[in-house]
Amino acid sequence: MSVLPAQALRLDDRFARALPEMALPWQAEEAPEPRLLALNEPLAAELGLDPAALRTPEGLRLLVGTAVPEGARPVAQAYSGHQFGGYSPRLGDGRALLLGELVDAQGTVRDLHLKGSGRTPFARGGDGLAAVGPMLREYVISEAMHALGIPTTRSLAVVATGRRIRRETVLPGAVLARVASSHLRVGSFQYARATDDVDLLRRLADLAIERHHPRAAEAENRYLALFEAVLAVQASLVAQWMLVGFIHGVMNTDNMTISGETIDYGPCAFMEAYDPDTVYSSIDEGGRYRYGNQPLAAEWNLARLAEALLPLISDDTEQAIALAVETLKTFRPRYDAALAEGMRAKLGLPADADGTALVDELLDLLQGNHVDWTSFFRRLADAARGDAEPVRLLFLDLAGIDGWLERWRSLGPDGEAMDRVNPVYIPRNHLVEEALDAATAGDTTLVEELVEVLSAPFAERPDHERYAGPAPQDFGATFRTFCGT
Repeated sequence: MSVLPAQALRLDDRFARALPEMALPWQAEEAPEPRLLALNEPLAAELGLDPAALRTPEGLRLLVGTAVPEGARPVAQAYSGHQFGGYSPRLGDGRALLLGELVDAQGTVRDLHLKGSGRTPFARGGDGLAAVGPMLREYVISEAMHALGIPTTRSLAVVATGRRIRRETVLPGAVLARVASSHLRVGSFQYARATDDVDLLRRLADLAIERHHPRAAEAENRYLALFEAVLAVQASLVAQWMLVGFIHGVMNTDNMTISGETIDYGPCAFMEAYDPDTVYSSIDEGGRYRYGNQPLAAEWNLARLAEALLPLISDDTEQAIALAVETLKTFRPRYDAALAEGMRAKLGLPADADGTALVDELLDLLQGNHVDWTSFFRRLADAARGDAEPVRLLFLDLAGIDGWLERWRSLGPDGEAMDRVNPVYIPRNHLVEEALDAATAGDTTLVEELVEVLSAPFAERPDHERYAGPAPQDFGATFRTFCGT
């Protein structure tokens, strides 16, 4: 049953009750003139919320955090994090609030969380606010990831606040209402571990097990099993990123969830021409989180989680380290298996086909010919159906691709199966920027159109050619994304 936003909605404060040491009660700043920019009506329905009610003045106040349901206790969550390799012991929600937990229409517990709702004591000198562009970027790309079938936090709404904020220029402000399985992160465990309070660490781990990995509770060593479960979902998640060319851009430990959902769409983007060294983030000057380094970054983050869990894994430190290291060693095989299976599907190969050498050769061809990652796989499906010319047009090295195509076709690829896993439409960087620029200037039409196209990424539409092609070459050469703070 749909409910009015703040009158009948119940938001549980379980996180604050279970972990008061990591929950700072706080209130969102007033929004002078709240105005709805984007509302995810399908998600609202999943949550049992009435979209029409969310559009009312009361609904907008809920979405910016200034009118919360009776009994709700908004909190800023405490966590630590390694940011580009450097440890920060006290990060936390500097411009965000957890409004509470709700139960969706399927009986699943979800977090309702705000971003850009104002300064908290964790703000570290920042203004605690967010601009329209970055908040709509998270809305667009998180919904695209959801449509691609990749685990992700989701955006319920973006509301303009009527406040002007200063970045490189003065920009209109906004608040994002975000939904997640939870906001527990690797950085949450780092924070608890740094307090030397083993009871706090245990309560945090038990909450993570209950919320996300209940089978770990049945294991002989439940906390080692928790680590293994997080490792498994992250290996799968990063493989899925790689398969669609997604580059997170800021894979700090505070941006790695325990649930295995993608979180924090700041300086993120989708790769166009295949190149493992692709970096779009303006703050990643050393390329730490470049496309090809994402599996290594994830493995490094998981090592930090293992360190935090050591006191729970065993009272004997040496034994705890040995057990954690053995489990960590399984990350690469799990990731490799997930990536290999995904590439087999993208190439339309039978389940018993060994495409390892074929994939390695293909990646060299794609990189050497600067071929667009997404376009290649869609055109390759045509080749499986007998028309190789569209894919050949992407290459200068015709002899190389012709030889590869011959070996690939000998394995009996299925073009229809390829169409089901290779998207036509991804959030093309130039189109995202175009839509965000227009929205910042007051027109959200392009954002709405882009979200609608991206909601069905595998179904080709003849009248949507502009959404399928890569950016002009001069755009890609200079394109950079920013974290929004």
